[in-house]
Amino acid sequence: MTKRQPLSAPDHPAEGKRVGLARKIVGGFFVFTGGVHLGIVMADPQLYANFAQESFIPLVERAWNQIFMAAPARWGLVVSLGEATLGVLLLRGGEWAKAGWIGVIAFHLGLMLFGWGFWLWSVPALVFLVWAARADWPSLGE
Repeated sequence: MTKRQPLSAPDHPAEGKRVGLARKIVGGFFVFTGGVHLGIVMADPQLYANFAQESFIPLVERAWNQIFMAAPARWGLVVSLGEATLGVLLLRGGEWAKAGWIGVIAFHLGLMLFGWGFWLWSVPALVFLVWAARADWPSLGE
């Protein structure tokens, strides 16, 4: 007896493998970038000082300077832990990956608040992330 494929399964097995690979690559990337932030915190948390200076929303720059830069090591560790957690959720797969996909998409939307330069990275990344999340979602369980 053969196992029936759900209606939402990819039409071609290779497509399903590419989507699973995309989730693993994004997950690994976020674990890596979590490590980058840990390195920044350990080396010099003041490297975060100019991060928000190009924001087109004055409130974002003020909040960054008054909140994040009041304790950059602590907030840098929060960013590090957050990115690494999103990566682990994606790498774990299943229901957990749904939260990971939502998180990485929200993360990139948030990055766009920090200025037009971040749009150069975030817009193409979001096109890919939304495609990958939509393709992966049906395989992640109910």
